[in-house]
Amino acid sequence: MQVRSSIAWVVLGAALLLPAACQEFEPTSRGDGFKGKYQVARLALEEGRYARAIRSYQSLLKQAGPFAPRVRLEYAHSLLRNNRFEDAAREARVVAQTQSGDARLAALAVQGTADHEIARAAMAAGQRDNAVRSRLQSARSAFDLVLKKRKVFDPLGSMAERRRVIDSELAQL
Repeated sequence: MQVRSSIAWVVLGAALLLPAACQEFEPTSRGDGFKGKYQVARLALEEGRYARAIRSYQSLLKQAGPFAPRVRLEYAHSLLRNNRFEDAAREARVVAQTQSGDARLAALAVQGTADHEIARAAMAAGQRDNAVRSRLQSARSAFDLVLKKRKVFDPLGSMAERRRVIDSELAQL
């Protein structure tokens, strides 16, 4: 299961990077301006320095303008990777509710993963109530949309596997 979990993180990371790689990014400033700060945040995320990435993306959100959805998505991904699942789910929902296409699907992947991790932690603590069921259903719905719209987000099948696990967990409640 550890290998599957690692694969899931890799695939999720690729899913988040795909939309970002397809968009042009040409802020007008350099150095310490928006572009420089964005590059610092992005590098921190890619290097696994999630606390640094979180701080950087939080700061960028205040001045992101038209790049706000992209910055918020990467912020949500940083929160997810730092195991701040409640915060990640909240930020990803904002993007999913305001965006379309690949950006929305990437946000749903983050939101679904965060909701599933929240439910798993609650179940590990013995919780089996409607709140857990709701989180699992939310995660399942998010993954259903991602898998239905773009199989490219799940080339190794890890989201489909997570989706299958969620069904099993719901059946056990």
